Amino acid sequence: MSVSKPPPPPSTSHLAIPPPSPSAPSSAATSPMAAPHSAAPPPPSPVKISMQEHFAINVCPGPILPIPQISDFFPRFHDYPCTPPPPREKKILKEETFNGETGGGYKDGERRGENEGDVGEVFDSDDEDTYLGTLEFTLLFDQENNCLHCTIHKAKGLKAMDSNGLADPYVKLHLLPGASKANKLRTKTLKNTLNPVWNETLVYHGITGADMSTKTLRLCVCDMDRLGRNEFIGEVRVALKKLKEGESKRYNMGLERITQNKETNNQLVDQGALVAEEERGRILVSLCYNTEKGCLLVGIIRCAHLAAMDSNGYSDPFVKIILQPDMGKKSKYKTSVKKKTLNPEFNEEFSYEVSLDQLAKKTLEISVWDYDLGMSNDFIGGVELGINASGQRLRHWFDCLKNKGKKVEYWHTLTQQGAPSSDKPD
Repeated sequence: MSVSKPPPPPSTSHLAIPPPSPSAPSSAATSPMAAPHSAAPPPPSPVKISMQEHFAINVCPGPILPIPQISDFFPRFHDYPCTPPPPREKKILKEETFNGETGGGYKDGERRGENEGDVGEVFDSDDEDTYLGTLEFTLLFDQENNCLHCTIHKAKGLKAMDSNGLADPYVKLHLLPGASKANKLRTKTLKNTLNPVWNETLVYHGITGADMSTKTLRLCVCDMDRLGRNEFIGEVRVALKKLKEGESKRYNMGLERITQNKETNNQLVDQGALVAEEERGRILVSLCYNTEKGCLLVGIIRCAHLAAMDSNGYSDPFVKIILQPDMGKKSKYKTSVKKKTLNPEFNEEFSYEVSLDQLAKKTLEISVWDYDLGMSNDFIGGVELGINASGQRLRHWFDCLKNKGKKVEYWHTLTQQGAPSSDKPD
């Protein structure tokens, strides 16, 4: 009797051979050694596979489809569920209707407008273009003295400009149109604060009613930087024509960025150039004829908005006065020199001994010069008062002759034609 041995498992296969079916005859079942175990066959063993086959069968998800639009998978972009467009299709579906509206629940152009609005909001929320702070100030126009009083009270909530989260703010005033440094005034600088309190009054002298109707006051808040260039925080602008004479008007305005375009800036520069060509500055002169002493008292009080003659943007002005016809050395006077300023204040008075009858026939020549050391002085502007004058200059002369013993003050505009012909610059 021969006993058949089961064939050995194949060495090349990774799969275990399953046990034979109970219904299938086997040569091992007829053997006497397997007879005792034929009543209880062993349980079937699980199928064994390799690690490579496991990753290949159970892990690989298949081909990855491209995502056409990320926004289609976020419901916050839609008012209600809508069908996303097909992959890689950018055109808007206008023919398909959904809930009675075209374009997948959106009206034509509605979705695009919302997206543009979101972009606009993000741009507007930039820290540089939103809240920059507020500035509180008061303006008063004194027409009798031709002065514009600008009182800078305080600022609130300024934008932090320094690394410590604070700023060193100051306020700079500028009359527009006009590019001269004579039109610029500034307050003191306050250190390390975003809520500065100045309570400082700056005065523009020589402001007439015509200036109030044509000029605009610009107030800039800047951050002082000793190591670098001063930084601009924000500005406000006030049209002076809205300010009534003698009325003290208080303003509390939010600071803004520069919103003018290039064309407007060019217009202001052109207007400023025209003003610089027509006017060389202004001078405040007082005249008084003293009948007791029989003399004419000429007071040179101050100048305003003088033309800059030096390379540093300023001048070193002084004033010369001559009573024509020439009376010799007694007819020529000269004030002191004020260094590096375009708004000098002299407050100097000069006396001419002349009778009232002779004074009516004379002419007072007033000229403003820029002092240059070792060089010839530069002529800034001049004005003539006398019987041959016209306009406000003639009125000033007549008021002096009529109101004896009374000091009469007038602002006069300097012109390039006012240079004294008989006097050489020294």
